[in-house]
Amino acid sequence: MNLDDLDLFKKIDTKNMLAQIDSLPDQLQTAWELGLAQPLPDFKDIQNIVISAMGDSAVAAELVAASVSSSIRLPVTLHRGYGLPAFASGKGTLVICISHSGNSEEVLDAFVVAIKNDCTAFAITMGGEIGTRAAEKNIPLWKFDSNGVVDTAAIAYPFGLLLALFSRLGFIPDPANDVVEAIAMMKRSQQHIVADMIAAKNPAKRYAGQLVGRWVTFVATENLAPVARRWKMQINQLAKAGANFEIIPEATHNTLIATINPNPTLNAHTMTLFMRAKSDHPRNRLRSDLMRQAFMLEALNTDVIDARGESVIAHLWTLIIFGDYMAYYLAMAYGADPSEEDAFVNFKRSLE
Repeated sequence: MNLDDLDLFKKIDTKNMLAQIDSLPDQLQTAWELGLAQPLPDFKDIQNIVISAMGDSAVAAELVAASVSSSIRLPVTLHRGYGLPAFASGKGTLVICISHSGNSEEVLDAFVVAIKNDCTAFAITMGGEIGTRAAEKNIPLWKFDSNGVVDTAAIAYPFGLLLALFSRLGFIPDPANDVVEAIAMMKRSQQHIVADMIAAKNPAKRYAGQLVGRWVTFVATENLAPVARRWKMQINQLAKAGANFEIIPEATHNTLIATINPNPTLNAHTMTLFMRAKSDHPRNRLRSDLMRQAFMLEALNTDVIDARGESVIAHLWTLIIFGDYMAYYLAMAYGADPSEEDAFVNFKRSLE
């Protein structure tokens, strides 16, 4: 389809997902400021941190972990699933339960186990069952209102709140300047990728056009792993299309070897996008470049996208917003409503 036909966008995008992506920098600003204004719990003698989250909330937690990996002195474990790891017991373990709706059954189960195990518990949510139980048990809770932004687009809220919590508890140095830079760089990037920018000058639209009819693989260095997962998820959720992701250096130990026996018919319907940032380890940058070269020599479709800014937070978030627009434009190319969730809703019903 014509990715410059904004009138058709409005017909396909029934809940105006585009406006929610457009507001992502402002969402990050709001979430960060909200985190700075919330009452700070009096946590003492924390030895380790377990974050229970699913979906986009889990990606937000991964983004925080990637942002602070070089500065935080406490071990941080992200738990996607029911219950908690066996080591999560006692007041020295801070269990942070994050759920946009407050009703994610896996996170709710972890919340119950955290209380049972006498952990130091904390919740970040809009409300729901987790919010209710936190109030009943007098568990510290930070509530937020995403102002109508659906959970697939509201990733900035759990990120900003969790980052502010870590900073205010003294777990990490104050990241305020990096957050300011990230917001500024996101807005600068938007000048080239918003819907009003024509496809000929819009890299997010051009990449979306290349992904039509292809299975896409996103390859990221370890610092950018949460972005690769987020891009995969957005292609799934917004465009209703298939995607996967690989992480360097691990991918150079196995995925690279898959080029030995190429399948010309299948390979013609794939695209591999490599993402890079200044914060990459030099050896990972070299591995990424060499892996892409190997793919190209086997006639695999590849391209590379570079993050913008100086800080790790800016690198992560300029790529996040690029991927959101790219997935949105792919949805438009397929004629798929990016807000439609029938498959997930029906699956949840089958679990009842």
